[in-house]
Amino acid sequence: MSPKTIPVEQAVGMVLPHDITEIRTSPDDSFKGPAFRKGHIIRTEDVEHLKRLGKEHIYILTLNDDEIHENEAARLMADALAGSGVVWSGRPAEGKLALLAEYDGLLKINIQALFDFNMLGEVMCATLHDNTPVKKGEHVGATRLIPLTSMRQTVDEAVGIADAAGGILQVHTLRKARAGLVITGNEVFHGRITDKFEPVLRDKLIKLGSSVTKVCFAPDDVELIAAEITSCLEAGADLIVTSGGMSVDPDDVTRAGIRAAGATDIVYGTPVLPGAMFLYGKIGEVPVLGLPACGMFHRITVFDLILPRVLCGETITREDLARLGHGGLCRNCKKCQYPVCGFGK
Repeated sequence: MSPKTIPVEQAVGMVLPHDITEIRTSPDDSFKGPAFRKGHIIRTEDVEHLKRLGKEHIYILTLNDDEIHENEAARLMADALAGSGVVWSGRPAEGKLALLAEYDGLLKINIQALFDFNMLGEVMCATLHDNTPVKKGEHVGATRLIPLTSMRQTVDEAVGIADAAGGILQVHTLRKARAGLVITGNEVFHGRITDKFEPVLRDKLIKLGSSVTKVCFAPDDVELIAAEITSCLEAGADLIVTSGGMSVDPDDVTRAGIRAAGATDIVYGTPVLPGAMFLYGKIGEVPVLGLPACGMFHRITVFDLILPRVLCGETITREDLARLGHGGLCRNCKKCQYPVCGFGK
């Protein structure tokens, strides 16, 4: 049933059934938010303020049993949308509720369920991109009922879609890996150039809560690369990262060394720049990541897209890598904003 309205001048003493938003854009007074909250009793002095906000009429709201108000709908939908690692709190503001990361981790979105949810029309949920690294308390999504009121059946259907997905938004924790680094290449092994990979990789791993167990250096020799990988495994590494030797040059034999160390499920090559010659594989249950030379020159590469997923326990497939082509071109911005950008999204 449609809400009835009365002129704002006749609404003094009545209770507002919804928040009323105000937007101010002057340089010294910028604001967007509720000027009047749901439940506010309208006073005579409020009338001119409401008119300045474009409110000539106020709703008189009476709900039937099969109808639902935006605030109740927002709470029901937020409960259902929030999977493991996602929380919400507080009261709806302007009908909206924010969904927050409960802890640091990797945001996972059930994209199909989100699509089905939003296809209902009178409900909405907006999220950050799937596979976005997030921090505790970060705003990862929001939901609201689009009209002031709707049929309860529509909201029930939306809740059912989210519940069936186990929560459309989830934050997965990252395991604390013990990484073994194998730096390859004759030029580094023989001291012709200073290695730049090890400090970069160590920093990236530490920022994600992992550590470096062992660092090894190997020339462009298949057997010696394999031996150093094995040495890292024997030292307790549960993640292997190799650097260099991933191109098509005749001296680049790191891939062969990884295979000789016992790697299986190898996927080589990605539709991502920087990082087209990246490799993923496994030795037993230990992931192996082969990073091409781009990791020395670019702050963010395909390595940064894949490492958090590996630390979540994902096995990376050719299909996973193929999907990265859409959004896989880094803009090489002068000031990198990743992950607040489209790279890998």
